[in-house]
Amino acid sequence: MASSEISAKPDLGSLRIGEGQRKSSGMGRRVMYAAIPVLIFAGIVAAAYAFRSQKPVVEVASAAKPDSGGRQALLNASGYITPRRRATIAAKITGRVTGVFFDEGTRVAQGQLLATLDESDVKRAFDSAKADRDSAQAAIADYEVQLRNAQIGLHRAEQLQKAGVQTQEALDNAGTAADSLKAKIALAKQQVTASEARIAVAQQAVDNCTIRAPFAGVVVSKDAQVGEMVSPNSAGGGFTRTGIATIVDMHSNEIEVDVNESYIARVENGQQVTATLDAYPDKPIPSKVRTVIPTADRQKATVKVRITIIDLEKYNFILPDMGVKVAFLENEQPAAKDKSKDKEKGPQAVAFIPKSAVRSDANASFVFLVRDGKVERRAVNLGMDRGTDVAVLAGVSPGDPLVVKGPESLHDGEKVEIRQ
Repeated sequence: MASSEISAKPDLGSLRIGEGQRKSSGMGRRVMYAAIPVLIFAGIVAAAYAFRSQKPVVEVASAAKPDSGGRQALLNASGYITPRRRATIAAKITGRVTGVFFDEGTRVAQGQLLATLDESDVKRAFDSAKADRDSAQAAIADYEVQLRNAQIGLHRAEQLQKAGVQTQEALDNAGTAADSLKAKIALAKQQVTASEARIAVAQQAVDNCTIRAPFAGVVVSKDAQVGEMVSPNSAGGGFTRTGIATIVDMHSNEIEVDVNESYIARVENGQQVTATLDAYPDKPIPSKVRTVIPTADRQKATVKVRITIIDLEKYNFILPDMGVKVAFLENEQPAAKDKSKDKEKGPQAVAFIPKSAVRSDANASFVFLVRDGKVERRAVNLGMDRGTDVAVLAGVSPGDPLVVKGPESLHDGEKVEIRQ
């Protein structure tokens, strides 16, 4: 019995760690600790190599060919197509939409029905006002019948009183009854007038339930659907629409540009302009300055200029909010003075490039051309400043791809990646 108890006890000596095992585990930890800095350094080297091998990303634009013949451009600017007549159509009252009779792109005429609102409540008020009017008119008819009878009684009382058969009191009572009916008729007529006024108010409320186009144009936005609540203000909460549709008169499209105030002296009313839509760069549009807004934006240091498109009907592809670039042309000079003026001009521009492509270094101007995936530094001789563009007298040729946006650390011969 004692021997079985002794054999059942665990052998703790088997868990003892030998001196050799202790030394080997300590050596492994030291090797691991020594390898950590090596791994960190290798990661830093790999990251630095990957960073050095990464190509800088640049944006590229081509040098433009100068204007050949005709009038030269004095200034370039960019802007947008904006309609003079553009309206967001809203309801005059708060109500639920019961009908929508248009879609985006629908051409509408002036006064055309666009949508209807629930008119059940205002219709009841309209019917009630009509009932009040009809009741007052019926009362007038009854009072007029009674008045005729009272006037007959008054006449009889007058005759009897003159004959001495009837007293003066009876005559006075007959006169009072006739006068009272006349007053009631006058009151009923006033009630009819008041009812007519309430009918007009109720009719206006009914008319407010129909939304019509204020002018002919094209629907560019559909802002409400059947079943939604609309209101002329936001009092109805976040789920209430404040507009039904947006209509644009395409015949009122014009160009609006912001001109830097440093160059606004080159712009005048009636000046000829050549406009080019960003969507149709191969279709120049003849235009002219309509007006220079007589105020400046102190935040942007610009002046707003509105430009009229000549023969707008010919360009049915012009849409509101399209981006457009414009060139303000110099005024025509007499033919006799053209030759002498050409002699005074001196060197002519070989190309026009964006001002963002020009860089400076030690009082010298240069640009970066992109050739076979590499940048090539090219010194340029600059000419007239045209706002967003500048003339180049020498150094580049029309069509040369130039870096317009990229890191300042670019250097000659560096490989780059062009952002599409």
